[in-house]
Amino acid sequence: MARPIWTGNLTFGLLNVPVSLMSGERGTDLHFRMLDSRNKAPVRYERVNAETGEEVPWKEIVKAFEYKKGNYVVLEPEDIKSAASENRESVEVEAFVDAADIGAEYFEKPYILVPGKKAEKGYVLLRETLKRTGKIGIARVVIRTREYLSAVIPREHALILVLMRFQQELVDADEFSIPSEDIKSYRISERELSMAEQLIESMTSTWAPGEYKDEFRDRLRKVIERRIKAKGALAEIEEPAEEEAEAATNVVDFMALLKKSIDTKKRTPAKVEAKPKSPGRAAKKGKAAKKRGARRKAS
Repeated sequence: MARPIWTGNLTFGLLNVPVSLMSGERGTDLHFRMLDSRNKAPVRYERVNAETGEEVPWKEIVKAFEYKKGNYVVLEPEDIKSAASENRESVEVEAFVDAADIGAEYFEKPYILVPGKKAEKGYVLLRETLKRTGKIGIARVVIRTREYLSAVIPREHALILVLMRFQQELVDADEFSIPSEDIKSYRISERELSMAEQLIESMTSTWAPGEYKDEFRDRLRKVIERRIKAKGALAEIEEPAEEEAEAATNVVDFMALLKKSIDTKKRTPAKVEAKPKSPGRAAKKGKAAKKRGARRKAS
């Protein structure tokens, strides 16, 4: 079993479904190394100090924002984490919308939500309700140190979490010269439209994703294999080690929670403790330990 990227809860209303976030895509790119043509030695990428020319070890590298040419402000890991949502262990559904209302340009990267142990009922309940209503859930999720807008979408037996783009990340088509006048302005006749419709109808088929493959990659792979044979070399591909994730448990009264969610129109409250303005590292560690202990007791 593959290693989960993230483990937490899928929440909607007052219901919590323990889930693991698994990658929904598989990398198929062919990776190349840069070699020195003179002796075929690998060329390394080195982290070099621009002033001294010396290589900089990873432990000495910090992140900084260039707010003006040549002027930087250094950010600590705690600074980045503090900007993220407090609810870092939940896919928190904020609203349900019609699936057809969201343009394809908003969708970016798919993941698969896998229910934890004894969490199947809540998982199936949400999946089937979304199918019946034609809705998808719009949620926020924090992965590592970044918060994402996302969509919870039913797909056959699974719930898919698709990371989305925020509106400010998209370029408006109106910024370009796009033909937007009435169709008659482009001298398109009814006969041309009819012929185009017939062409589309003749090419219409059932969507079969398995029929579409990366043919360029396959051809390039064959070229590489011929090169290997010509050199008398053998290529070995090592598969990454797999680890089984520990499953969570969840036994709840779904009818009661659903009724309470509808009656009160409340979402799952996030438990946030008051933070001092300038906490020390020891205080932060102690607080984090207390939160982990509280979550373990709650589960």
